[in-house]
Amino acid sequence: MTIKEHPVSDRTAGPYALTTGPDGALWFTEYRADRIGRITPDGRITEFPLPDRTARPHAVTVDGQGTAWFTEWGGNRIGTITPDGSITTYDLPTPASEPHGITVGPDGALWTALEIGALARIAPTGETI
Repeated sequence: MTIKEHPVSDRTAGPYALTTGPDGALWFTEYRADRIGRITPDGRITEFPLPDRTARPHAVTVDGQGTAWFTEWGGNRIGTITPDGSITTYDLPTPASEPHGITVGPDGALWTALEIGALARIAPTGETI
């Protein structure tokens, strides 16, 4: 077995969650640096700063169309990011709900676990239902 490390730009960034995109690249969160990262199969890393520098991104997943979705634990939002770095965020309806994990459900809706003791379902259009 061979293990190779791929350092991010800041060793204190706190890379946290990982998921695979349809192109073979991996998306990851940088919890302490408030960034979303992407590493290609050949090891090239791109890091995208979030608009809210206190967002604390926690989890990331990719939907059936290849869109990466992430949670903003500190920002009380979920967001999307494209490979070119275009970010869209959606506020959650309950203040301070602290979203953690996120996954795609069988119907294409996103689900996120909230630290307030609830789950949120986000319709494919981005509307929370």
